Amino acid sequence: MSGFSTARLKMVDGQVRTSDVTDRRVLDAMLTVPREAFVPASRQALAYLDLDLDVSEGGTKRFLIKPQLTGKLLQAAEISEDDNVLVVGCATGYLAALAARLARQVTATECDSALAAKAKDTLAGVANVTCKAASCAEGDASAAPYDVIILNGATEVTPDGLLGQLREGGRLVGVSAQSRPPRAIIVTRTHGEFGHRSLFDAAAPVLPGLERAPSFVF
Repeated sequence: MSGFSTARLKMVDGQVRTSDVTDRRVLDAMLTVPREAFVPASRQALAYLDLDLDVSEGGTKRFLIKPQLTGKLLQAAEISEDDNVLVVGCATGYLAALAARLARQVTATECDSALAAKAKDTLAGVANVTCKAASCAEGDASAAPYDVIILNGATEVTPDGLLGQLREGGRLVGVSAQSRPPRAIIVTRTHGEFGHRSLFDAAAPVLPGLERAPSFVF
């Protein structure tokens, strides 16, 4: 077993399973998808550590969120093999690659055009993923409505533009940093109304474009 394969197994056993992720499909996806392939070569040694991993190469900081949070959000999303999924702020595409093993179709958006291009190249062999450069708040209406929307990070505002792209019965999962402490949430759409439910305490970098507007202070 290679060093990265061993590290991947340790990540799943030591970080993901121990965080109450029991969904076999999610665990299998995380055991299969090589996280190091989505990390710059200079930081591949950090690929399986329990941290939000900076994958930016200049410009706006962009991250792969922690493996344990990734697993817990995927489990909460309850993605089925027939689902149409949107991954928001996909960075280099790791979360999109995982979702692609669970869903029928995945659209992944990234606000950094260089990272979006890198994600597209890395995922070129994955037939059911489409990567696009787009703002995190914008999503991608062309492939909507979505059964599931997953945020690869946190939001400090209500993402109305994304919620409008949810299918009836659909759900959005991510981290809400609108209050303290930040919490992982699931938002469901039922009869045109949105229900919000907190899942667990969680922290993640705020996605560009989903920050709280600065307030004026004397």
